Amino acid sequence: MAAGPQLARPVHGHLASKPGVAQIIHRQFLIVGQTLDGKVFRPSDWSERLAGAMSAFRPAGSALGMAAFIGYSPYCVPRAVDGQKCVLVNEALRGIEVLAWDFVMHFARDNQLEVRDVTLPAADPHPHPLPGGEGAKPALPRQELAKSWPQ
Repeated sequence: MAAGPQLARPVHGHLASKPGVAQIIHRQFLIVGQTLDGKVFRPSDWSERLAGAMSAFRPAGSALGMAAFIGYSPYCVPRAVDGQKCVLVNEALRGIEVLAWDFVMHFARDNQLEVRDVTLPAADPHPHPLPGGEGAKPALPRQELAKSWPQ
């Protein structure tokens, strides 16, 4: 009896199946430039600095060296949402370099920044959600977010 194709379950994320197609869906988090006590986080360019520090972490097959373009990693992108500086972080970053993921998540924790799970349902074709719209989830409680951090 011949077995069908085996799908490897990713370490982080989950498989979403469509007829004949399997794709990995990684969670996305929005780090908001507002502390848990409601203060605006400073310096004003924090989101660009954080995303810039992560710019080297790119998908496999991306151009490297002289052929690489200057820009942010698709896994850690600065955004402005409702007038607030934010950084959209894709959990796929963890699969590329766990220390980079830890750096970003510890940055949010250490600076007491609001973190929202903004993962979209698998059926949604938009790769980057806009928080506050449909599919946006409330901020993670501090203890829930801490579960994803290494000790």
